[in-house]
Amino acid sequence: MAPEILMPEPLCLIENTEEKLVVKEEALRILSAITQPVVVVGIVGLYRTGKSYLMNKLAGKQKGFSVGSTVQAHTKGIWMWCVPHPKKPDHTLVLLDTEGLGDVEKDDNKNDTQIFALAILLSSTFVYNTMNKIDQGSIDLLHNVTELTDLLRTRNSPELNGAEDAAALVSFFPDLVWTLRDFYLNLETDGQLVTPDQYLENSLMVKEGSNERIQNFNLPRLCIKKFFPRKKCFIFESPAEKKQLSHLEELHDDELHPEFVQQVSEFCSYIFSHSAAKTLPGGMKVNGPRLESLTQTYVDAINRGDLPCVGNSVLALVQTENSAAVQKALAHYDQQMDQKVQLPTDTLQELLDLHRACEREAMEIFTKNSFKDEDQTFQKELQTLLDAKQNDICERNKEASSKRCSTLLQDIFAPLEEEVGLGVYFRPGGHNLFLQKLEALKKNYYQQPRKGIQAEEVLQNYLKSKQSVSDAVLQTDQALTAKEKEREEAQRKAAAQRAEAERLAAIARENQRRLEEKQRLHQEQVRQMEIQRANFLAQQRREQEQRLREEAERQRAMAEAELRRQQIQLEHLQNMIHSAGRRHRRDQCILQ
Repeated sequence: MAPEILMPEPLCLIENTEEKLVVKEEALRILSAITQPVVVVGIVGLYRTGKSYLMNKLAGKQKGFSVGSTVQAHTKGIWMWCVPHPKKPDHTLVLLDTEGLGDVEKDDNKNDTQIFALAILLSSTFVYNTMNKIDQGSIDLLHNVTELTDLLRTRNSPELNGAEDAAALVSFFPDLVWTLRDFYLNLETDGQLVTPDQYLENSLMVKEGSNERIQNFNLPRLCIKKFFPRKKCFIFESPAEKKQLSHLEELHDDELHPEFVQQVSEFCSYIFSHSAAKTLPGGMKVNGPRLESLTQTYVDAINRGDLPCVGNSVLALVQTENSAAVQKALAHYDQQMDQKVQLPTDTLQELLDLHRACEREAMEIFTKNSFKDEDQTFQKELQTLLDAKQNDICERNKEASSKRCSTLLQDIFAPLEEEVGLGVYFRPGGHNLFLQKLEALKKNYYQQPRKGIQAEEVLQNYLKSKQSVSDAVLQTDQALTAKEKEREEAQRKAAAQRAEAERLAAIARENQRRLEEKQRLHQEQVRQMEIQRANFLAQQRREQEQRLREEAERQRAMAEAELRRQQIQLEHLQNMIHSAGRRHRRDQCILQ
């Protein structure tokens, strides 16, 4: 908190008047000057259960928030006290003390729900102060208000449009600290000692099974676990003797029960150490001006009626809110269709496309405004109603198309009906003229825009209704032009015969062409075969000549080889003869 911002005592942040909640300007001015992140601790519980005493202790003061000593509730609306954070020098601790729940002097307890929801929405740590023990009533109350708070949050937090993940949900909802005052039970389960935190977890434990009784038992516990994943429980014994409780804020610690003093000390220490700064989805830390904006936004939303009053039943809220969401979606659908659809449409597809677009928007409106339609009962109801509206607008589209087309036909065919009345077509050849005029008017009709899906059906029905006129014109035409018709018939037959003769001649010419082409192809094939045969014979001759040459060459080579062999043998004989002669001469010399 800025050094110049001093709050020696709390002041009213939100006044609870008989008609509405009012945000106090003085408190907003103080918030607007706080530039530091704020740690916001809010407390809610039944009236006259010691909420203000705990908040004074968190402020480090003996007095501050009003602590009553009678059965009459003291705190009205929501009171705020901004003090320096004792353990985080760069943070401001904002304490929110709330009007007690269940005040018998109230004639309307809907303010209880509003104050409860605001405390959850504005806090970063939410203290739920109950008496004695955790019972089903306190669980149901926390569940119901939490569901309402989430509904108010989603409707008035533009940064959370569409689907959100668990992290975003956790970042928005505060930590839950459940305080049990004047606790008298033994912290035991099945003979085993348990801690206050274990006692809280055991109280929120779900049962196995799927019947309706078990589902009703589990529903609030699952909701609390979903929205408050970070939970802490503190128990407080009675602070003092009964006769001293009427002036509790004047008692010093040594005049209180030591156990209570220790428990309060542990509570404050936990809040100071574990309470985080108020944070928006996306990690944005809230400072004074942002807390000011959130306060004004949610109070305005509640005053507009965005936070329903449903007593103690979330099921009633489901019925009320989802029925309203269905009606809102249908109203949006009707408005968009009235703006976008001009009947008749050219095609059925055009109408269906517009319907589907408006249907998607209507479903988005329903999804945004629906509340826990988990079995999609109301979404299915909306779909059924939208289907009925689709069928209705399709019927109205047909009717509009029929009316438009009937008007066009009356305007376009009026000249033809007038000419028929004047006898223009009751003469030889009149029926052809009548048909030509009819075709021209039909063409004109087809060219007219936005006739709709009944254009052809309405035209055919009109033409059928005028068939008797066409027949009358035809009969008159036939009676007056029989010979002309015969001549035309002869001409038609002659033309047909000529056409047939021409067709036959064309066939003959085509057959002749095909025959000539066939002959040409045959001659070409014969020529190609002759060429191939000549080439084959030439190739055969060349191969024969080659073989003859090769044979002659072989014979020559063999003759040359034989000649060489004979020469060699001759030379050998000659050598032998020569050698024998030398031996003979040698022998003769020896004999001599």
